Amino acid sequence: MQQPSPQYHRHRHLTRAEIRRRRTRRAVRRVGVITALLMVLALGVGFVSGRMGLPAASADSSPAGSLASSSAVTTPGASSAANGGSSAPAASEPAASSTPSAESILLGGMTPEEAAEMLADPLMVLVNHHTQMPEDYTFDTKECGSATAINKTLQTEAADAFLAMQAAAAADGVTVWMQSGYRSVSYQTTLYNNKTQQYLDQGYDEATARELAAGIVNPPGYSEHNCGLAADLNSPEFTALEEGFENTAAFAWLTEHAEEYGFILRYPKGEEAEAVTEITYEPWHWRYVGPENAARINASGLYFEQYIETLQKLAAQGA
Repeated sequence: MQQPSPQYHRHRHLTRAEIRRRRTRRAVRRVGVITALLMVLALGVGFVSGRMGLPAASADSSPAGSLASSSAVTTPGASSAANGGSSAPAASEPAASSTPSAESILLGGMTPEEAAEMLADPLMVLVNHHTQMPEDYTFDTKECGSATAINKTLQTEAADAFLAMQAAAAADGVTVWMQSGYRSVSYQTTLYNNKTQQYLDQGYDEATARELAAGIVNPPGYSEHNCGLAADLNSPEFTALEEGFENTAAFAWLTEHAEEYGFILRYPKGEEAEAVTEITYEPWHWRYVGPENAARINASGLYFEQYIETLQKLAAQGA
């Protein structure tokens, strides 16, 4: 079977105008989501109140009404003392159960402790053109790429998962290749400097040249490929790392089964997704996070940046 020719795909970052437009539309959608969450929380509070036998709100439940009622009604202990009797201890009331936060609801009832544990998982590292890979992030790699792949390795766990996924796909009559995986920071530096030099040669100043280069090639340490968890995949029916890959049997199979092996589609389709990731749709770019994490992320309906942000907010609630 003919293998694909070597190729390296450069992400297309959204322009600032595109990002602003997508974020505006996303903000409108988020207002609707927040409104729905508030309604769910209100229903939850009402349910808890009903189970505890708390009185429903009325006109007397206003601050003024409450003050008036407190001046007219005495506690059992106070009444006994006024009648010369001994003070009896008030009956204990059940403690109110805590209502889960919006973040906990979004993450399927996850606790702050579970969120902190998930954030500490090295497989959940966030790397994008705003967030640099930690300098102390180290790992081993293993080869799993196709014969002509430019970058043939992934982190060992990710490589083993890909090979298992590749074998499962083959058993279903589908061929999936790993065309580009781990890129060292030094390799990324070369790519970025070469692109910067192209703009310098065109007469741009240093700052402008680097900004323009960063729109095509992520600066060193700011590419997911640097952490060994990102895999650009293709197949014999479509070897190019382009959107047409979404029309292949390989992509259909990955969409259905990749989660089982710990992979998620990192840059999904749609303006809302692009407003979050700031990267255009890439059906070939899959990110390894581990099977359990992948299932949780997909179940939440959140994009990876959103999921990490929500985890951070939830973990902070337990601090």
